[in-house]
Amino acid sequence: MLEIRKTYITDSKKRPVAVQIDIQTFEKIEQLLEDYALGQFISENDTNDTLSVAEAKAYYESLVHKKY
Repeated sequence: MLEIRKTYITDSKKRPVAVQIDIQTFEKIEQLLEDYALGQFISENDTNDTLSVAEAKAYYESLVHKKY
C-alpha cells in the first residue's frame, strides 16, 4: 500500500483545515485515480457501440479536421 506522508495545516484554533503532501505522492494518487476511472469507463462501455475500421477512421478524421 502507498504510504502517504502528510502535513496537517491548522487554523488559529489548531483545527485541521488542509493536508499537504509531496508532489510525487500527489502524482501517484492522480495516476491511480485516472487509471481507476478509465477502467470503470471501459467496463461500463456498451459493447454494442462499436465502430468498423472505416467508421473509426472517418470519425477520427472528423476530429482531426475540426476547428476549435
